[in-house]
Amino acid sequence: MAKIQELMKLSGHQDRVWCVAWNPTGTLLASSGGDKTIRIWGKEGDKWVCKSILAEGHQRTIRSVSWSPCGNYLASASFDATTNIWSRKEGEFECIASLEGHENEVKAVSWAPTGLLLATCSRDKSVWIWEVTEDEEYECASVISSHTQDVKYVVWHPTREMLASCSYDNTIKLFKEEIDDWTCCNTLESHTSTVWKISFDQTGHRIVSCSDDKTLKIWQEYLPGNPEGIDTTGKESTWKCVCTLSGYHNRVIYDVDWSPSNGLIVSACGDDCIRVFREEEISDKNQPSFSLVCSQNRAHSQDVNSVAWNPKEPGLLASGSDDGDVKLWKVVLD
Repeated sequence: MAKIQELMKLSGHQDRVWCVAWNPTGTLLASSGGDKTIRIWGKEGDKWVCKSILAEGHQRTIRSVSWSPCGNYLASASFDATTNIWSRKEGEFECIASLEGHENEVKAVSWAPTGLLLATCSRDKSVWIWEVTEDEEYECASVISSHTQDVKYVVWHPTREMLASCSYDNTIKLFKEEIDDWTCCNTLESHTSTVWKISFDQTGHRIVSCSDDKTLKIWQEYLPGNPEGIDTTGKESTWKCVCTLSGYHNRVIYDVDWSPSNGLIVSACGDDCIRVFREEEISDKNQPSFSLVCSQNRAHSQDVNSVAWNPKEPGLLASGSDDGDVKLWKVVLD
């Protein structure tokens, strides 16, 4: 049986921690929260310590942070309706831009794999696409209003310029650029309540989603001309829910992350627990089966809001909670 070991507790935030995010090399961890600050954690010897505190950028809770693919920029999304861009030069962070336009709370921010596009989403039901110019200007390229409720999260496909979002309207939507504007190319429906978070697997052909309905769902992409005979429209893929993981979580699932290195899925739940799932070795991609390999009850003393796998070190995990702590974990497979 696999096990999860607590490595370290990182204290310092004065309010709940909403988000934890690793930089692309896995050497720095950013955390943000209700205290309107971002903390940057790095390793010194065998310990992780706070390297920087970014405290001047936002007027309200910082809900989400995201590193650029090159690792030189950090974007932060806040309930003050702005998104800030921080430049990292010689280890120091400087706020170089503040993106305005959303009518109220910005819930998430995400960089495209090229680093040339940025996406934000908000309680105002919209998703914004921003283009990054050569001289580090950020221009709004599109405002998408496909969701009917608060948009909780946005994430880019790992290799394509395709964006996924999820919402209080219980749906997941996929967007692509067509003839100079961004349009919704797919709507994924199966959850019966708010979809809080989504994560692509390493290939980009699968998505895992988590919801207020206490389930995780696995979505499979079927390309045009697929051997399974799944109907597609034109050049667009069809995405189907191929697996529902239910009965494991006692409360709302706030976050989910699919490891790029070992295929493990981790969930963060309102029952203070962290759970890790793995696909069975003998598994049909059209009807896959996943099993719970380990869980940590009372991982935090309050709701777990965010979990993130280290992109380079398999099994290294970060979590953030309402209790104000960031924790590092090691998941060891049997």
